[in-house]
Amino acid sequence: MEAGKIPDNIITKLISLYVRLRFGKLHWGVRYYYRDTYYCQFVQLKYILRDYVFRKKYKEISFDGEFAPELEFVLPFAYWHYKNGTLKSTRGAKYTKEMYFFSPDHEEVYDVRTNEGNYNYEMPRILYSHNYNMKKWAMVPLKETYRNDIYRFDKPILIIANRYNMEWNGPPVSFYSIELLDFMISRLKNKFTIIYNRPRPQNITMDTSDIYDLDEFDWLEKTHPEVILMEDLYKENKSNARNFNHLQLMVYANADHFISIHGGTAALASYFKGINLILSKKGPEHHFGCFQKLFPKLSGAKILHAKTDDEVKQYIETYYVKGENLQ
Repeated sequence: MEAGKIPDNIITKLISLYVRLRFGKLHWGVRYYYRDTYYCQFVQLKYILRDYVFRKKYKEISFDGEFAPELEFVLPFAYWHYKNGTLKSTRGAKYTKEMYFFSPDHEEVYDVRTNEGNYNYEMPRILYSHNYNMKKWAMVPLKETYRNDIYRFDKPILIIANRYNMEWNGPPVSFYSIELLDFMISRLKNKFTIIYNRPRPQNITMDTSDIYDLDEFDWLEKTHPEVILMEDLYKENKSNARNFNHLQLMVYANADHFISIHGGTAALASYFKGINLILSKKGPEHHFGCFQKLFPKLSGAKILHAKTDDEVKQYIETYYVKGENLQ
């Protein structure tokens, strides 16, 4: 299905007309997400009796879209059905079984994540929305499930979750440069055990975005050898993790401090309570207030949204170095 396109029928035409009349002044690049929200809500109407009256295991959830919307909408939707007693099975990409630990029957059937897969209108929302008051959506206890005694250190853990990917079919926009990494590590290494995480392509299920080389791994080894690499923890694998995603869940579960980049990197870090500083320089997330309205719902974490490198530095000084009240 073409991105942003929904089935052409009377209902969708009426929804599109309503959105055009009510939100016609908005740019078309965000307006169709309003339409998608109403369509997702309409689709859920056909399940009222099965979800709230009969409540038998019937729901089969399948998703092959990108990592971020899966964490933001699909996983909490599946968990709601699990708690509701209506979840029958789940199907996802490789390395997702541990995320769906609650599923009575989970299959890893997709080798690649697709942009088209994001537009699955069987979910309570897709990608972005002006309304994140979702009824069939429940906080997934990943932290409580994967907390362990293996990945513990003398100092509190700080996860720096970076990415350096193609964005909007162009070069990387939001990422932590070597200069910015040097700043944060120098300021925080005496207070935290810093674990750096930028997964290699072989450790994750790829989508349509290319991953580029930031050349920071050799630099980290020479300049900040005290920083622990997530991939080294995976090579050591004291926990017998079944895959890299499984290891991430176990390490993240023992941390309360995160610094991440928008997208799936930020969504995953927001699942583990504590505080998560997210660098996002542009994107629909800004228009829809995702970092203020949606991301805190994932675990109750305090979310800090930085739009510039300078704001990242300011937040680090205030909330990580000085440790001001997180409430």
